[in-house]
Amino acid sequence: MFPALLLLITVLIQYGLWFHARTLAQAAAAEGVTAARVLGSTPEAGRVRAETFLSDHAAGTLVDTQVTAGVPATGQVSVEVRGRVISVVPLLPGPTVVQIAHGPVERFTTAGDP
Repeated sequence: MFPALLLLITVLIQYGLWFHARTLAQAAAAEGVTAARVLGSTPEAGRVRAETFLSDHAAGTLVDTQVTAGVPATGQVSVEVRGRVISVVPLLPGPTVVQIAHGPVERFTTAGDP
């Protein structure tokens, strides 16, 4: 009975770490989009902001991170954060996390503009 209980506890801890890392990745992607969508900014500024957020907040939870930013369509910007969750079980890689955020780039409009 004890091995089954230990396995259950390990799975619950790993799930909690995965959920936390997923939330951090989504927050980093959202921060990147917020920085990149400002009028006059670039996708590169969003990538840098997302990496800064990860280094400040996800240092022990999300490893092997990769941040990419781009323009999926005219007037849009997106930031993708990929990484691996730390593993509770030695020698086994943690699950992968991928989160994407996107939004419109700010622009000036005048009355009657769509």
